[in-house]
Amino acid sequence: MASKPSIPKGTRDFSPAEVAKRQYIIQIIKSNFEKFGFQPIETPSFENSETLMGKYGEEGDRLIFKILNSGDFLAKANETHLEAKDSTRLTSSISEKALRYDLTVPFARYVVQHQNEIEFPFKRYQIQPVWRADRPQKGRFREFFQCDADVVGSKSLWQEVELVQLYDSVFTALGLAGVTIKINNRKILSGIAEVIGASDKLIDFTVALDKLDKIGEDGVKKEMIEKGIAEEAIAKVQPLFNFTGTISEKIEKLSVLLSASAEGMKGVEELRFICDNVINLGLSTASLDLDVTLARGLNYYTGAIFEVAAPKTVAMGSIGGGGRYDDLTGIFGLKNMSGVGISFGLDRIYLVVEELGLFPEAVTSTSRALFINYGEKEAFYSMKAIKELRASGIKVELYPDNAKVAKQFQHADKRFIPYAVIVGEEEMNDNQYSLKDLVSGEQKKVSLEELKVILK
Repeated sequence: MASKPSIPKGTRDFSPAEVAKRQYIIQIIKSNFEKFGFQPIETPSFENSETLMGKYGEEGDRLIFKILNSGDFLAKANETHLEAKDSTRLTSSISEKALRYDLTVPFARYVVQHQNEIEFPFKRYQIQPVWRADRPQKGRFREFFQCDADVVGSKSLWQEVELVQLYDSVFTALGLAGVTIKINNRKILSGIAEVIGASDKLIDFTVALDKLDKIGEDGVKKEMIEKGIAEEAIAKVQPLFNFTGTISEKIEKLSVLLSASAEGMKGVEELRFICDNVINLGLSTASLDLDVTLARGLNYYTGAIFEVAAPKTVAMGSIGGGGRYDDLTGIFGLKNMSGVGISFGLDRIYLVVEELGLFPEAVTSTSRALFINYGEKEAFYSMKAIKELRASGIKVELYPDNAKVAKQFQHADKRFIPYAVIVGEEEMNDNQYSLKDLVSGEQKKVSLEELKVILK
């Protein structure tokens, strides 16, 4: 007996309605990327393993999907490693390729490989799937799309200003008002650690601080002490635990707190430039917030850090993020190539837009009309009209079989097609069409030109 078909855990099938909604979001993101001057590139679904391995830390390496070599992949396997069942060392001899884990490292490889063809600063966008051997759970999949926009070859902070505007432009176009674009700076986090004499504990300090909204002030302090950060050091950053006020007020507080750190003050000035210009230029529906607890991507971000929070009415994690990196291409030997980029979380954005009922009805609509099939002559007469309507950009179709009329109307109902077009001897003799509104039940005779106007 044949086994029941299934798909791998962490992957999904998408229905026509779901695909239409996803394409609606992607199209809005894509059109805004292009409006801001970003150019599209695409990279292969799989890369050489050496391109990906060692770029994401130990945890990331573990989550990379490896591809077995073609043919007899064990023929070249190291026998010692094979006998010892040492999978870590064995992998390199039986797998030379791997599915991409993200779009950033392949982009860095692309820039280095094509550096002589690229005009810098290079503004690129990429909307492609990535794969991670993660444990599937709600909102976390093994196959998902990333929508990235990056600028490489420029240290100008105007790029950060533009990326904040890009976020605002996309979420405004989606009707997603009330989004918060959080910003921080890696240099500020380094400066804080320096001021309290805990530079060697930077990661521990920032990871704990990042949990402030989840475990509260006491929980954060407890974790810091457990990580070996002195109580006197924690007391020096007490203002961070109640960091309120306008962006300007927060920047002034940071200026006082970090006055003894050159690195920290550099971060303050970068934040001041970005925030002042964003505020003076204005945002349409999003708001900007300086969040000093924001500590994403510490291994590679060197300047501004971004994270986007959904409207407060929706319980959802971040729906976007990014930051400035000073040496992305250094991992492939091209030094001092500064860049900054942001990403949109397609799957989470979909869930938020769905929950708030913001998808336009037209997004999921199928054909505007179904031509009922009464026989060969009537079908040919209908097809001439269908050809002309399609040429005018109107989605219409003919029921392919000369089936019972009730069955054809039933098909239109199940497909949520709003109109049926009826063609019989009378309509053909009058060079007309009977158009039936399947919602109201109203029916009337119309010419082809009138049909175009109504269905448009």
